[in-house]
Amino acid sequence: MIRAQLQDALAAQLGALGVEVDGPVHLEVPANRSHGDWSSNVAMANARRLGRAPRELAAELAAALNASPHDHVESVEVAGPGFVNFRLRPTWLHEVLREVILHGIDGFARPDVGKGTKALVEFVSANPTGPLHAGHARGAVYGDAVARLLERVGYVVEREFYINDRGVQMRAMGESMLARARGREVPESGYAGEYIADWAALLPPEVVDSEDDTTAVAAAVEVGYAAALADQRDVLAALGIAFDTWFSERELAASGEVEAALSDLRGKGVIDDHDGAVWLRSTAFGDDKDRVLVKSDGSWTYLLPDIAYHRDKFERGFELLVDVWGADHHGYVPRMKAAVEALGHPPEQLDVRITQLVRLLRDGAEVRISKRTGNIVELRDVLDEIGPDATRLVYLMQSVDTPQTVDLGVIAAQSMDNPVFYIQMAHARLCSIEGKAAEQGVDVVPLVGVDLSPLVHDRELEVLRCLSGLEVVVELAARDRAPHRVTAWLRTLAAEIHGFYHDCPILHSDTDDATRQARLWLARAALVGLRTGLSLLGASAPERMANLDPVATGAGTADDETI
Repeated sequence: MIRAQLQDALAAQLGALGVEVDGPVHLEVPANRSHGDWSSNVAMANARRLGRAPRELAAELAAALNASPHDHVESVEVAGPGFVNFRLRPTWLHEVLREVILHGIDGFARPDVGKGTKALVEFVSANPTGPLHAGHARGAVYGDAVARLLERVGYVVEREFYINDRGVQMRAMGESMLARARGREVPESGYAGEYIADWAALLPPEVVDSEDDTTAVAAAVEVGYAAALADQRDVLAALGIAFDTWFSERELAASGEVEAALSDLRGKGVIDDHDGAVWLRSTAFGDDKDRVLVKSDGSWTYLLPDIAYHRDKFERGFELLVDVWGADHHGYVPRMKAAVEALGHPPEQLDVRITQLVRLLRDGAEVRISKRTGNIVELRDVLDEIGPDATRLVYLMQSVDTPQTVDLGVIAAQSMDNPVFYIQMAHARLCSIEGKAAEQGVDVVPLVGVDLSPLVHDRELEVLRCLSGLEVVVELAARDRAPHRVTAWLRTLAAEIHGFYHDCPILHSDTDDATRQARLWLARAALVGLRTGLSLLGASAPERMANLDPVATGAGTADDETI
């Protein structure tokens, strides 16, 4: 690709000037297009240690590069305090098109950053005490998208759901079910949703009528547990999310792994015993205070099983652990990082991502409750209203570390104001071109025999520029665990495609054959980009949309002269 070629050219010219480059040659697309197609700060990055003025070194580099012709470089200029700016001919974008088609969805924009590193992405990890709610949706689609991105850049990834099936919440669920089955009020600390009544109806008569409340509650817990887990699996499957492992905290506790983790920490000399409790000396690893692992009554704090769980992850051979947690776990991150380091692992091997809260609106009014739960909006309700594709894409529109407001009415509407519809409509429009070409008997010539030089219109070149940036977007999105970068890129590409569709006729009678063939291949390359981006977010790329007509899409006349 052109980026690597320009980096090599800069490095070579620096070498010819007797300059040994300190670090990689940085190259990026300028924010202001008037500054050229690519820009490098390499002169400013190296001038000081060489005792040179940055602009002087940049001018020397530019002169040398201009004196060494390159197929795609029109000119090299100096800007500002010492930027080296490249202005390129459209031919470099024609090469981008060929590259996209050559590698296709499976090979294009696939930088090998991970190099086979084993990564475990743990997300959702809800208590099995009720249905997943709309807040869980954000972590669910985010975690799955992060896993997809890591896979794209060369990590070997597994997805895991940690089932929080121990503790007081489970008992509260069982008590609530039993109370409903017996026609009584749910305990104050219990669960009041209608789903509890549904699950209570599953209890056998001998449990409901039992005089041994301890045994009856335990039996109710098991019934509710099975129902909750089945419900959560079902709704996640509807969202297109599948986990490699459902890891039970209950089974972890019964396995002896928690005691083994405590013994391991003792062996590493990071455990203190005082005030009748067992403490982790976490301040030695950057935490603000030491943490209790075993209370004076002998019971575990939440932290000890979590340490054992992460120890187990490392013992399974994972080198990168990505945890996706809810907003209420923010203060838990430093102690978990400290625990990982106490176990003998670099803290950077644990990457915790916190998802902030989502506020749901419907046509501007806040949506607060679900019919079944009574106090939350179920994920199932969101899926029923806007579908899995829209759910995925809308939750990935912005960074998860910021609060989000989603208007379900806007997302459900099939209009160009709906950002999800806008992206998928771009794909459907390109597919319609292929379909109409086939109907008109227009054969697509193999790319090797196509002259791409007619592609000089700004609309065409902007589509190709956008495609050229996907590899960098994927790499940064994977590195920063930021799938919203891909969503933003898709929205930009969709905008460029809609402009191309409107302004660059393909099947119109006035379009010459050479231009038609070049544009047909540009449409195919854009399809590769859209399908790649959508697949990274777990969304589909529909070939048809209900409103694909000139009036609905703003394409112009009823004859749709664009095509």
